[in-house]
Amino acid sequence: MRMRWACAGVMLSVALSALSQSADVAVRAAGLPQFVDVTAKSGIDFQHSFGEKALSSIQEGTGSGCAWLDYNNDGLMDLYVANGRHVDGLTDHSAADGVGATNHLYRNNGDGTFTDVTAQAGVPGKGIGVGVTAGDFDNDGNEDLYVTNYNSAILYHNNGNGTFTDVTAKAGANNAFFGTGAAFLDYDHDGRLDLFVGNYLKFDPSSRQYYSAQQYPGPLEYAPETNRLLHNNGDGTFADVSKASGIGAQPARAMGVTVGDFDGDGWPDLYVANDTMASFLYRNNHDGTFTDVAADVGAAYGQNGEASTAMGPVFGDYENNGRQSLFVSDAHYHRLLRGAGRAGGGFEDVTNASGVGQVSAQFVGWGDGLFDFDNDGWKDLFIVNGGLVWLVPQQSSLLRNNGNGTFSDVSLQAGAFFQKQSVSRGACFADYDNDGYVDAFVTTLGGKGILLHNTPPADKRNHWLTIKLVGTRSNRDGYGASLEAVAGELKQWVQSTSESGYLSQNDSRPHFGLGSHAVVDTLTIHWPSGTVQTLHDVKADQVLKVTEPAAAVVAAPVAAKGTTR
Repeated sequence: MRMRWACAGVMLSVALSALSQSADVAVRAAGLPQFVDVTAKSGIDFQHSFGEKALSSIQEGTGSGCAWLDYNNDGLMDLYVANGRHVDGLTDHSAADGVGATNHLYRNNGDGTFTDVTAQAGVPGKGIGVGVTAGDFDNDGNEDLYVTNYNSAILYHNNGNGTFTDVTAKAGANNAFFGTGAAFLDYDHDGRLDLFVGNYLKFDPSSRQYYSAQQYPGPLEYAPETNRLLHNNGDGTFADVSKASGIGAQPARAMGVTVGDFDGDGWPDLYVANDTMASFLYRNNHDGTFTDVAADVGAAYGQNGEASTAMGPVFGDYENNGRQSLFVSDAHYHRLLRGAGRAGGGFEDVTNASGVGQVSAQFVGWGDGLFDFDNDGWKDLFIVNGGLVWLVPQQSSLLRNNGNGTFSDVSLQAGAFFQKQSVSRGACFADYDNDGYVDAFVTTLGGKGILLHNTPPADKRNHWLTIKLVGTRSNRDGYGASLEAVAGELKQWVQSTSESGYLSQNDSRPHFGLGSHAVVDTLTIHWPSGTVQTLHDVKADQVLKVTEPAAAVVAAPVAAKGTTR
């Protein structure tokens, strides 16, 4: 427990400052979109299970993630949620629970409701489900699924007819370890999605070394695992290149993972948030190998040099300056690392200076997202929280980007959800009804999943643009593409990635909030293949499908026609 002591004068000063800030936030927050809990009427009835009636191990307390994907290509984002379940022999079970629990796939009906199609799609999962990522690994136009479990994994191939086939063994994609976050990426620019798998620790159910107040052994009581990198061979199989790439050289306690081009060289890098040890930032060397530069660039440790309890990492350009910064949720203090970009490639810890530190220590952070919830052109932070071992419910946080490098806590002005408490774990974000505002799904440990609809005031809607990428020379999903949108004085950069945050995957369609701008003057797409595609005078308020041209460089204007919702 952290103890903070202050004299009465300092306390009064802080209180007056807080009141002033609160008043300013209230003015800015007037007319904010509301995150409305629509779970009941949506038809989503997800119940998470950790396998028994009483939480008793770190492997159960890790929780499960979720992913948004369009598995049936109807233009609507569907939802897949991993789940735990009872597994004999893992712990001293007080009472078995979740014996019949499964993962769930919910099909989006397009009218605000979802249908559970888990059984007919053939994606129930197995064992204790942890993380999930989606990507078209064979470039057939259908999104596939990879699910990490405790001591196993599943690669579900999308058959294109509403069903999936477990091809794990055939593809060589099994992971016989405690898998956590995983991510599809094309690390070698061959046009095919490879697979990074983060692993946590060597869980031993017989371990009993812990203090009673801890309830069960923590991460330091177990040896770390190693992560894996699987190279896509292009024939439906993967080759384990963990050792050759340098990924397998370091033991890890991986929690969340994410992909992003942090140094602006056009090649995807990997960040691994580790628990109670230094985190990794794997810089892509362009030759099939990676180098961990986290310590060199200031991304390995917490703000005080500690090996923190890192959870969910997210790359993103929150300053609209073309540089990728990094946010990492944490069980203690979150970290906001301001990116320096190509000019040095380092990070500056601005956690406290940005206002993010003020909502850190009182919560245990897990799932998170960096996206523009109010479409004002600046990316905001959404963080879900929950107790570590005692199922202590906590409030979630919504931090609004002020456009000057700082954030304001507007949680209490953005809907009743933020005034309630839950034991949250995973969170995934998507515009599931294509109305231009990004929504959220939250998993809770041993509890019900929560669907939140982002609902702006009718008279205060901002403009937006969402891009559906279709790669041809690049991977079909366009993962690794970098997009620049210019609308008047507003410039924004977004990178297309798969996994982001804690065990989860967001809507893979790059999204731009445009404020009052009804037209994007110039949209430039840098595809992983090297193709540069430029579109002019793109109408706002639409989901725009953009297919990568065959030519290496496209300089002429491209017609910008899409689907308006």
